[in-house]
Amino acid sequence: MIPTSRNILKCFATVFTVAILFMSCEDDYKRVGEEAVKPIFPQWIAQNFTLTYTETIEAMSSQDSANSRVIAVLTSPITENFDNQSFKFRTFPKGLKVDFFDDKGQKSVVTADYGIIYTQTNLIDLQGNVVIDSYDGKKLKTDQLYFDNKNNWIFTEAAFTYTNPDDGTVMDGEGMDFNKDFSFFKANKTFGLMTIKEEEEQL
Repeated sequence: MIPTSRNILKCFATVFTVAILFMSCEDDYKRVGEEAVKPIFPQWIAQNFTLTYTETIEAMSSQDSANSRVIAVLTSPITENFDNQSFKFRTFPKGLKVDFFDDKGQKSVVTADYGIIYTQTNLIDLQGNVVIDSYDGKKLKTDQLYFDNKNNWIFTEAAFTYTNPDDGTVMDGEGMDFNKDFSFFKANKTFGLMTIKEEEEQL
């Protein structure tokens, strides 16, 4: 069969119509929410990570020598460094442990399932099964805790349980802040069971 000009014209019209339909079906959906967030990648990743914080006890002399002491040791199975971002931070996706040492070398321990250190503000955000065991037996349990490393200040807005063996109390509450050696402690709201150890009367 020899194609006629009419058949050729029909084929051309069909192809042109299909092309217009495809062009009109272009995806103009604007991405929002998580779809609009650009993925970010760490600058580097380290396994079996250990970071030691030290401070000088006295001002350094012209000989560039001074005594220093360890104030904290942070360990983690893995850390991801995002210092390549405009707001720098470091994550600990598999949890972390921090050993704090006071002026007398007494150690308190903090553990959490997840952590973020914001490099520029020196703020640490701890999340998931956060536990602080102080050197004198005090214990704090909460789901999230912030540690201001610059000002040695710790705070949370989450629910917590605080145990103090010195006075035999167990306090449940929500929202609190304190310094790292528990010498100052302020709870925003307390509730639940509080057990107070009574002293025996002298006969």
